[in-house]
Amino acid sequence: MAQLFPKEHVLGFIGSIILTIAALSVVQFDVSLTAGLVILWVTALAQASLQLVLFMHIGETDDKGSIYVITLYSVVIGLVTVFGSLFAMIWGY
Repeated sequence: MAQLFPKEHVLGFIGSIILTIAALSVVQFDVSLTAGLVILWVTALAQASLQLVLFMHIGETDDKGSIYVITLYSVVIGLVTVFGSLFAMIWGY
């Protein structure tokens, strides 16, 4: 029966809840802008990593290297799109 219980998934879910509560504490405790941004960035990156590894099973195949490269490429393309749009629309270039 112990083999059928998804211990890693339950721990990942609890970790996600803890990270969400940590991110919500920024609003609840009215921290400074810099501290709030640091807390939000750290919890967001940790949450994304947790989701990719535990729930998307990113490291469970034999072709891990290409999956990590594709994920990194997707993040870079997303950042270029967001900051390129900001650069063109808001900053006027």
